[in-house]
Amino acid sequence: MNFRNTSTLLIILVICVAILNHGGVEAKRLLSEDFGNANSLETDSPVYVKVKDIMAYWLQRLPSGPSPGGEGH
Repeated sequence: MNFRNTSTLLIILVICVAILNHGGVEAKRLLSEDFGNANSLETDSPVYVKVKDIMAYWLQRLPSGPSPGGEGH
């Protein structure tokens, strides 16, 4: 290859790289300044708290100890 072909390919390569790198990142998020603060953490949703309380109530009502004997056991 002569100098002219090499320089033409180099210019085309530089233009292609510039075009491909021109697009920005669209999925970026800005963080608030107090991101590390404990008060900025999300609390549990009311539905989650209600379900957790119901499950705890159901589990408290389960009998403990061996199962009763009799027919079918």
